[in-house]
Amino acid sequence: MSDTRVVLINGARQSGKSTLVRLLAKERTAEWRNLDTPVVRQAAEEDPSGFVAFPDLMVIDEIQRVPELMLSIKEQVDTDPRPGRFLLTGSARVLGLRALPDALPGRMETIELWPFSQGEIDGTPDRFVDAIFAEGEGLHHTSSSSRADYAERVVRGGFPEAVARTNPRRRERFFDSYVSDLIARDVSRLSEIERTAEMRALVRSVAALSGQLLVTGALGADIGLSYGTANRYLGLLEEVFLIKRIPAWSRNLSNRAVGTPKVAFVDSGVAANLVGADARSLVRPDGQFGPLLEGFVLMELARQLTWSDERVELFHYRTKDKVEVDAVLENRQGRVVGVEVKASSTVRGDDFRGLRHLADRLGDDFVAGVVLYTGTQTLPFGPRLRAMPVSALWQV
Repeated sequence: MSDTRVVLINGARQSGKSTLVRLLAKERTAEWRNLDTPVVRQAAEEDPSGFVAFPDLMVIDEIQRVPELMLSIKEQVDTDPRPGRFLLTGSARVLGLRALPDALPGRMETIELWPFSQGEIDGTPDRFVDAIFAEGEGLHHTSSSSRADYAERVVRGGFPEAVARTNPRRRERFFDSYVSDLIARDVSRLSEIERTAEMRALVRSVAALSGQLLVTGALGADIGLSYGTANRYLGLLEEVFLIKRIPAWSRNLSNRAVGTPKVAFVDSGVAANLVGADARSLVRPDGQFGPLLEGFVLMELARQLTWSDERVELFHYRTKDKVEVDAVLENRQGRVVGVEVKASSTVRGDDFRGLRHLADRLGDDFVAGVVLYTGTQTLPFGPRLRAMPVSALWQV
């Protein structure tokens, strides 16, 4: 806000956007407008230019409700280009909205706000991405966390309201209401969906795929949706920050690389609740700990990329021969860290198959390969290959 005319905080409902904005703006003279309030929204629709005419900071909550305001905001900040004129929040990917007339290029910075990371909950560093690129195989971490501790973190997730509810049943009620309200309220407003029952079924099916490949055609066929409808519904779920697609990575290492994205729920607690998993059932032999833990790790990494000093993008890698790496982190210089996720407390040499594949093909560009597991020690498995406790993500 010290050097940018318009700042947009974009993220899922209940992730703390309004709370953060109140903290940012409390020392300033600010005009507050909440577009979830019907009379305020009506005023914005009737007279958008008059609505945003204010000489000091204006805070507008839920800007996606009246995206046409962006043109009037552009007019204001072009006339008066002082930084810190508008602070906006949005519960949908505002820049992707079809009704958005102008994206304020060069005038607006967008910050994505996620549910709490584990480090934010615990008050720990949350610097794994920077640390692994800086230290590579020299990074070391010892943990006291057990498989049960990790399962509890997965089912809790990171929404402030869910974290505050220590009673598991009360937390489940929050998750039930959250998904139901999101579909009935935000998804329906973004697009006239024809069949909400199928949308709910799709959400449950995607939850069961958390951390796995997203084959849209097969997913839609399972619940009676055409490819086009399933793809549109998945796009809506991304727009409201319920799911995130992790793109495939190749760099032409193999012409057998698969281009299908992976999918993860933005919040692991929502995903676990949708598949009926609690902390106790997750750690049973027939539980869904593996896929849910992988989705959890992918989203912890995605959160860190929004504040890490190292500028990194997140991918996954898989070939038609089923050589795979759960997460591929690549920085702007083309240096790569591979991450595998295992829900077991022991690691075998075979668990490094995909990481060795990357190391052999990338040469000096390969920084390190890490298998994150539920054990307690950092262990060497060859040059630049390490097994490391999952808690390294938020404790190094």
